Amino acid sequence: MTKLRLYSAKACPFAHRTRLVLQEKAIDFELTEIDLQNKPRAFVDASLYGKVPAIEHEGHRIWESAIINEYLEEVFPEPRLLPREPGRRALARIWIDYANTRLVPAFTQLLRAETRDQEAEGRKALGDVLAFIEREALARSSGQGPYWLGAEVSLVDLSFYPWFERLTAVGRLRDFSVPAELTRLRAWIEAVQARPAVRAIQNPVEFYVERFAKFVKPAATTAA
Repeated sequence: MTKLRLYSAKACPFAHRTRLVLQEKAIDFELTEIDLQNKPRAFVDASLYGKVPAIEHEGHRIWESAIINEYLEEVFPEPRLLPREPGRRALARIWIDYANTRLVPAFTQLLRAETRDQEAEGRKALGDVLAFIEREALARSSGQGPYWLGAEVSLVDLSFYPWFERLTAVGRLRDFSVPAELTRLRAWIEAVQARPAVRAIQNPVEFYVERFAKFVKPAATTAA
């Protein structure tokens, strides 16, 4: 089996997802770090959307983090990162979709707000998403386990975590933090952060603050 090649960008949370899966499964791979402002031809050929992450493996070119991660789960099945039971696998996919369609837009809305009103709306949107995760996900599907689906880490945990690693940086720039009453969510963050695979590729808060500050504008007061 040929070595897998990953095209990644260190600051990208979607690429971070796939790096986490590769770490958890201890998959040997070659890393090609991409400057998204100056994309090399090999990367453009591998990722027809021009986005990271993308992989090349056994003659296949695959992009989009959620699709890559399921491919890795099928080709490298141990350790297992999706439940065996079809209903639980479907639930895992639903939550990964929630990360893509709810968490990411709310996170971005707050980060890129340009007025005080937009910042307030973004803060509420992200707070609502986190409260929903506490109430409808972790309180229902985790049981007594520390992870999203219970006792074992899964693709769901690894799909959500990159945005929580970046959340402290957003907090510094936008005065936001996980509310104290969301105790299950706070415990989940701590459990995932403690995993060796996560610590192995973790970036310091300053790394994200520096990058976010480049496009975060101080929120102006909306004109009357």
